[in-house]
Amino acid sequence: MFFFEKKNQKTFICLAFHCRGGDGGSLGKSLLFRKDGASLPPRQHGRRAPICGAMPEPIALYVHWPFCLAKCPYCDFNSHVRERVDAARYGAALRRELAHEAERLGEKRPLASIFFGGGTPSLMPPEVVADVIAEARRLFEPLPDIEITLEANPTSVEIAKLAALREAGVNRASLGIQSLQDKALGFLGRQHDAKQAVAALEAARALFPRISFDLIYARPGQGLEEWRAELRQALALAADHLSLYQLTIEPGTRFATEYARGAFALPEGEEAAALYYATGEEAGRFGLLPYEVSNYARPGAESRHNLAYWRYGDYLGIGAGAHQRVTRDGTVVAARRHRAPEEWLSRVEAEGHAVTREEHLAPLDRAREALLMGLRLSEGVSPARLQARTGLTLAEAVDPAMLTACLEEDYLRWTPEGNLATTWEGRLRLDALLPVLLR
Repeated sequence: MFFFEKKNQKTFICLAFHCRGGDGGSLGKSLLFRKDGASLPPRQHGRRAPICGAMPEPIALYVHWPFCLAKCPYCDFNSHVRERVDAARYGAALRRELAHEAERLGEKRPLASIFFGGGTPSLMPPEVVADVIAEARRLFEPLPDIEITLEANPTSVEIAKLAALREAGVNRASLGIQSLQDKALGFLGRQHDAKQAVAALEAARALFPRISFDLIYARPGQGLEEWRAELRQALALAADHLSLYQLTIEPGTRFATEYARGAFALPEGEEAAALYYATGEEAGRFGLLPYEVSNYARPGAESRHNLAYWRYGDYLGIGAGAHQRVTRDGTVVAARRHRAPEEWLSRVEAEGHAVTREEHLAPLDRAREALLMGLRLSEGVSPARLQARTGLTLAEAVDPAMLTACLEEDYLRWTPEGNLATTWEGRLRLDALLPVLLR
């Protein structure tokens, strides 16, 4: 069984509402695996069922920039603070690794999206971003409406680059706002204040066809009405997409140390659930629907890149610590790369790639991953697509008795389209439901 790391390709399986990070685009969080690194019970299906369908689906590309100005106390992503970064050298390595992966695919695949995540990719020189985009366009067949997202923080240094990043080819900005309150931003260790956050949103809206930003809530001492007021302010500023994550204590972070010694407490149980329900209510009043556990959008404005993850599509990941899932020889192949930027760089320059582990996933592993990701979506999991992507039927992938029980308890439901989806109650319990539901 293959192991994913944590979130830097932000399809993270911090299940239910216990998630936070960027708009999701960078996928380096764990998929099939518990947050302590242990896998689910390895029941293998013995055969390697092929992927159905002759025509390859469009692929998504994740590009990881691992460098930050400072490490936030809640952050367990693959991010690093360095006094000096050779951006041109790192950019050249990104292009080389991308060329290596394109050659291995053996065909010029359609490219649906590019996502620059981190770290803080808005620290990248715009010319490096432009060169990576140009190389991706050369190696693949970009769709006419290709989505190209870059994560940015609302500091004055980074916001000054937005126009140049737009000229480089980025057409969607994802801003790490995190809060619109100065006190909360200080607690979260952010490098900007609320005034800069609003200015960044206004600048991004003027430059990019699409924007998103994320907020962290369920902070220490945050009451329900306080959160509603902050969220309404954010929704009034939002264009079409918002990512809303409850603060989670991740092992190895500064917050984990402080939390363990009782420096602060977080909302739990019914209090946390009330915050989650209020989030959906307020977003709905502004026309943003919860298309995923922590992501809200106007119809048609969903993150296409993240949907590739959640619908269990193919995606490439390049850069330090990046992960990927691609279809080769009729099955899904998982790969991960060196996390340390310096080690990744030297490996790519020497060998053309920095993959540390690669594995052909067994059908049951693929089905588990597809269900873990797909049940985060409001649309749910299509049994037909599940079988096409994994070779297994839904009945082969889940425990029938547990499925019946979850449906009877109103944690799961069948959609009018015939998909298996979670209810609001089910999303609150998703982390508990999945281990018993999956075979």
